[in-house]
Amino acid sequence: MMLSVAWSTLRHRKGGFVGAFVALFCAAALVCGCGTLLATGLLGTVEPERFAAAPIVVTGDQNVHSVEVKGSGKVKNKAKPVSDHVWVAGELAERIKALPSVKAVATEVLFAAYLPGGPTTDSFGHGWESAALSGLTLAKGRAPAAADEVVLDAGTAARTHLGVGASTTLRTAQGARAVRVVGVTGQGFASQAAIYFGSAQARELAGHAGLVDAIGVFPAGDVAAAAKDIKTLISASGSASGAGAASGSGSASSSASGSASGSATAPLPVPVLHVGDSRGPAEFPDAADATVRLISMGAVLAGTSLIVAVLVVVGTFALSIQQRQRELAVLRAVAATGKQVRKMIGGEALTVGLAAGITGAAAGLPLGSWLHDEFVSLEVIPANVPVVLSVFPAIAALVATVLAGWAAARISARRATRIRPVEALGEAELKPPRLSAVRVLFGVLALAGAVVLTAVLTVLHSDAAATPVGFNAVLLWCTALALLGPLVARLGTAVLGVPLRLSRVGGYLAANNLRTGAHRLASIITPLTLLMAMASMILFSQTTVSHAGAAQRAAGNVADYVVGPRVSTDAADAVRAVPGVKTVTRVLHTTVRTGLNKRSVLGVTPQGLADTLDLGVTSGNLAALTGPGTAAAPSGQGFHVGSQVSMTLADGTRAQVAIVAVYTRQLGFGDLVVAHDLIAPHVDVPLDGELLIRAPGVARGSLAAALRNDPGVGVRDRVSAVSANDNAGAKIGYVSLGLIIAFTAIAVVNTLAMSISDRSREFAALRLTGATRRQVQRMLGWETATAVAVATVLGLGVAAAVLTTYASGMTRSTAGVSAPAGMVAVVVGAAAVLAAVATWVPARAALSGLKKEH
Repeated sequence: MMLSVAWSTLRHRKGGFVGAFVALFCAAALVCGCGTLLATGLLGTVEPERFAAAPIVVTGDQNVHSVEVKGSGKVKNKAKPVSDHVWVAGELAERIKALPSVKAVATEVLFAAYLPGGPTTDSFGHGWESAALSGLTLAKGRAPAAADEVVLDAGTAARTHLGVGASTTLRTAQGARAVRVVGVTGQGFASQAAIYFGSAQARELAGHAGLVDAIGVFPAGDVAAAAKDIKTLISASGSASGAGAASGSGSASSSASGSASGSATAPLPVPVLHVGDSRGPAEFPDAADATVRLISMGAVLAGTSLIVAVLVVVGTFALSIQQRQRELAVLRAVAATGKQVRKMIGGEALTVGLAAGITGAAAGLPLGSWLHDEFVSLEVIPANVPVVLSVFPAIAALVATVLAGWAAARISARRATRIRPVEALGEAELKPPRLSAVRVLFGVLALAGAVVLTAVLTVLHSDAAATPVGFNAVLLWCTALALLGPLVARLGTAVLGVPLRLSRVGGYLAANNLRTGAHRLASIITPLTLLMAMASMILFSQTTVSHAGAAQRAAGNVADYVVGPRVSTDAADAVRAVPGVKTVTRVLHTTVRTGLNKRSVLGVTPQGLADTLDLGVTSGNLAALTGPGTAAAPSGQGFHVGSQVSMTLADGTRAQVAIVAVYTRQLGFGDLVVAHDLIAPHVDVPLDGELLIRAPGVARGSLAAALRNDPGVGVRDRVSAVSANDNAGAKIGYVSLGLIIAFTAIAVVNTLAMSISDRSREFAALRLTGATRRQVQRMLGWETATAVAVATVLGLGVAAAVLTTYASGMTRSTAGVSAPAGMVAVVVGAAAVLAAVATWVPARAALSGLKKEH
């Protein structure tokens, strides 16, 4: 029976449920959109391009492995990808070719190579024999024969406007070289540029003697039979060297044990067999890392979105139930039991939740696609990781929305359905701002949790660890304020009531309304506080870290000039030969893994390092960084002078270094500083990020003249170089978590509109007692201004508390939060404008329905 009453209520009070529908719709869309990123990371596949024609591909193991034995004896294997291609022994190709089940093999080598007008990333040179792996055939011209001859894929030829017979300059890690196009293929690649040399020339330019980055296998018959034979061959080789067997499904095998000091000449990782969908990640190592980022980003965003959604939806339903207190009290008075009323409210919530969840989840799928495209444009994930539009995020969003709405409605109606009918009628008229003991208890617990998380931030020194904790701390603070909202509202009203009463009519009425409507004020303050706190956390966590990093780079870069980007060996030698140049420090950026932890690394040439770089050394001596076996590490990471650090380089090679210095400027210069020679042979793109030049008295023009053969490489002074190095990675947070701010902004408008539209009877009574329309509007203006003022104090206070400890942990100093006054004004101003619009529009609609006073 109560379900039929619920349906009747929905039909006859459509306006009263619009606010709940909007909140649940936005929640479903947000959760589904973020879940789509997670599904893409879990289910997405990368189509091969260069390996498209080879049914089987053999490469090095692209993963670092760790075996963890739990207390119960259960063994857990963990793996994390390295960032670049892992190479294998070229002689393995001949052994595979000798198998009876194999018809032919083709090997590939790669090296960074850039053409004028071509892409600045994912542009590689190869040997012409590897064209068979992709099925490329010549459409024009012939295969390369001489050292200066190249063949271009059709896409690269079109982008660079180069055809057969054209001559141009090609940039490689060794330097610029003149080449002549002798052929163009009939097909091209969508996400990369391929430049084919003669086989011998390509192997020389690749610089990995006896190694190849991939072996393509063409079976004589059944692919499965050939794969089984190759796996047996690899397993036998691995067993002979003490390593594990490779996986036929494309999963990574265990890396060869051992490490090398200095030159990083450890045994090569055991090769891995790739068939089917695993060929794509083998071709594009960054795709594997991108899927990990998508999984972590999607999970964090979806979880944060769900928490924000629940917080907002609970507030929306609480306001809706408050507006219906008189109706619920009458139902109780005519013999409806509390259980029946709860059933009715639950039915309403389920109906609204289903309608909002279905439509919101449907809207969330294109939102997920848009998010994916934005991350591709920001180069957070590569373009060859296509979005996966799965039903699973939509189902999860629907279930989460329905459950959130149902739980929010039942929680909001708890008191109205538990007290006696006579008390319900009394509270419907008086509406005292009285909180239950359970609500106060949970509010205090949330407050305690927020304090603990805020304090924990002081000991977190990495962005990956600190950012999620920071946002969770903000959410807990806002949750506590939502639970204790009426108490906070009463306190804010008591403080602001005195100045409000100075306005004889509008302010006086607003002060009295706020004092008696603490619950209503609290429902408005909560989303406003959340909006300003979240916006401040997103904006000022980025500016704080960026400011601290820029300050450290400014203090640590003591060079006279900076040359870059993508500097070749020949360019570095040309600058070094300029008269008056004292020191040239080559700087190469990459990542390594220590265990499974990913660390940013600066590779530098040690000679004269003190002339160009000051890392803020606190112990040891940077002069002791003399070769590949030495390194410097940041403080606060457990390193000390003499520590031995084992690492896996970008191409999977194992190396070990001794720490000779500990420094403080980690934000400016990365997690480790090692010798340039240690990492340069083990990255796909060994072009230096910059050269730091100490050249007292040398004019910039002299350096620029030495670089005339290297287009794209420029000379900057130290200050401009520091600002140019500031990373734009903050945009990731702006795009993703900015959605949560947008959702919260919608909740602000929604809550205010619901609050104003329900007060028509109150406005009518004020008009009948002599108040003019202008006075009623001023009263609402003062009420909204009070809500914005209280929310500003709370939102900025929460953000300041969290950001202060966040800055302390990230910068390891007392530098404090970097919050530009202009950006603070934008945050507060945007919230105020939203609140003003959300008040003015429904207020005008409500007042326009009243009779004019004559």
